Amino acid sequence: MSGHSKWHNIQKTKGAQDAKRSAAFTKIAKEIIVAVKQGGSGDPNNNSRLATVIAKAKAANMPNDNIKRTIDKALGAGNTDNYESVTYEGYGPSGVAVIVEALTDNRNRTAPEIRHYFDKYGKGMGAQGCVSWSFDRKGVIIINNEDEELDEEMVMMDALDAGAEDFEADGPVFDIKTDPDSFNEVVAALEGKGYTFVSAEIEMVPQNYIKLDSEDDIKMMTKLLDMMEDNEDVQNVWHNWDQE
Repeated sequence: MSGHSKWHNIQKTKGAQDAKRSAAFTKIAKEIIVAVKQGGSGDPNNNSRLATVIAKAKAANMPNDNIKRTIDKALGAGNTDNYESVTYEGYGPSGVAVIVEALTDNRNRTAPEIRHYFDKYGKGMGAQGCVSWSFDRKGVIIINNEDEELDEEMVMMDALDAGAEDFEADGPVFDIKTDPDSFNEVVAALEGKGYTFVSAEIEMVPQNYIKLDSEDDIKMMTKLLDMMEDNEDVQNVWHNWDQE
């Protein structure tokens, strides 16, 4: 199938998250709270946004008890958590495109922090839409086949039958892409066939990638991503740096 997943980009990000599981779970919990409040329901069957976040939580190995507890908390009358979704766009070294998705209860705190990271380690923060035009919003499901127990053709047929748009065997993993609107259906169908996921979420997928040849640029880009991902308000960082 066509497409180029750049699994190694995701793999490095996931490795960093594994080292900070507690922080990762805290960020996912924030997404669950927002999904419940905005969707008006704690039932993923009646709240598509919540279903999407739960798929992400399960792929990150967040315990079911944590997921349920967070949903109950969001439904509680005394819950005062009030987060706003904000997106920032800018440039890393050598023009690498970067999209930062955040959930914040204080824009006046978050925006200056993100701007500072872009200014110090990149080429600055830009206007809304300055780089997002070069990304496509897609559902991305990663299935591990490092032990080669799964049959590639069978997984491909199961994915396409479930409604996936694209399938690619990328080294030790299978990369499945979907239209965002059919993501939850594809996840449910593949889960029903017994598949488990390394990653399952709606992502901003770059249309092209940029290689960094300078060691200084690589160090600065790595630091930029580290600072972004360590920020408590930042949920996702998407970029088109080819880290191969």
